[in-house]
Amino acid sequence: MRFTNKDLKNMIIPLFLEQLLVMLVGISDTLVISYAGEAAVSGVALVNQFNTIFIYIFTALASGGAVIVSQYIGSRDMDNAEKSSSQLLMFSIMISLLIGALVIIGNRTMLALLFGRVEDSVMDACVTYLRISAYSYPALAIYNAGAAIYRSLGKTRVTMYISILSNIINVAGNIIGVFVLKAGVAGVAYPSLIARAFSAVVITVLCFRQGAELRYQVRWILVWDGGMLKKILNIAVPNGIENGLFQLVKVALSSIVALFGTYQIAANGVAQSIWSLAALMGVAMSTAFIPVIGQCMGADDTNEAEYYFKKLMKITVAASVAWNVIVFVATPLMLMAYDLSAETKRLVIWLVVIHNVFNALAYPFSGALSAGLRAAGDVKFTMVVTVISTIGIRLLLSVLFGIVLDMGVIGIAFAMCADWLFKAVLFENRFSRGKWKQFKVI
Repeated sequence: MRFTNKDLKNMIIPLFLEQLLVMLVGISDTLVISYAGEAAVSGVALVNQFNTIFIYIFTALASGGAVIVSQYIGSRDMDNAEKSSSQLLMFSIMISLLIGALVIIGNRTMLALLFGRVEDSVMDACVTYLRISAYSYPALAIYNAGAAIYRSLGKTRVTMYISILSNIINVAGNIIGVFVLKAGVAGVAYPSLIARAFSAVVITVLCFRQGAELRYQVRWILVWDGGMLKKILNIAVPNGIENGLFQLVKVALSSIVALFGTYQIAANGVAQSIWSLAALMGVAMSTAFIPVIGQCMGADDTNEAEYYFKKLMKITVAASVAWNVIVFVATPLMLMAYDLSAETKRLVIWLVVIHNVFNALAYPFSGALSAGLRAAGDVKFTMVVTVISTIGIRLLLSVLFGIVLDMGVIGIAFAMCADWLFKAVLFENRFSRGKWKQFKVI
């Protein structure tokens, strides 16, 4: 078989640990930033919502590249694998420079349109943080392009090690910037820039390395190949639309939650952080589907692809159940760190129960399985289902359950789970019918 159990383990565990590390560093960043003052905290929080849009763009582009590269690797066409990876790097640099320039030029205008009339100190913090963040967009895009190549090869340990070193730089830089240099927002923005630049340089050097299994070729970086880019964008654009819409709906749901009163807002905020922790296994497994299914489809071996679909789904469900149980058991311990009322803590527990049950049993089919379908080239179906479900199920049911039926944040949690269930049923049906076997992306 193409991937042994050891191969899958060596791929999945680093992906999970990398996701866990990023989350822990995010918590650390939030803690350090809180010592830079309320204006800094508010500015960083607001800009991070804005930055997420661009992060999704770069991630979607890298995912599109990863699917194409994986399929060429599967077909043993290493020349086109190197060509597609080089074109991915070129286009990532171009799009990130364009976006970065637009943000640097119009940052204050963009922020005023998005966040209205916030206090001057908060707006100044937003402008500073966004401007420095924009400097790092090319580095972020370049790293994502290189990471996509290594993940396509199944070498996820490489990206995990780079992530470890990058996050050490980030955390150490935040501590120095805030506590030693007293630089405020800039004290947390520049370390992120430095850490992203470090990651971009390291992954790019590795991708140019002589003797590497797959490497960048300068001759393909310096030309525009419309045919190859079209293949990448055919995967990347639908994925970007899915992610972008999800982010917009997430912002809309935040506005709905704001209607429910202080204790529900607080409970939802705490539950969101625990939900993010519980979701790590599903996110890691989604990434693992791309190289495995992509390589099988590239080799035109749909039987092997179907075998790994089923094998990975069994692993995803089993690992998700185990991880969600662990997170739920640990929830009362995590709540001890929060100064919350007993009523708020009870609500958090209920929100975590609802989320973790459906995250363990439904999300593997709505999230990880959809990633596999995209890796097979079935991108338009997954996009249409996701768009319909996100708006028609998650958003509308949130209004119905949360506001009309007065269920508050519990109603929004049930709407989220209904979204997962709807997508899970359709994606499982799509997989069972075998329609995904008919797609050709290379």
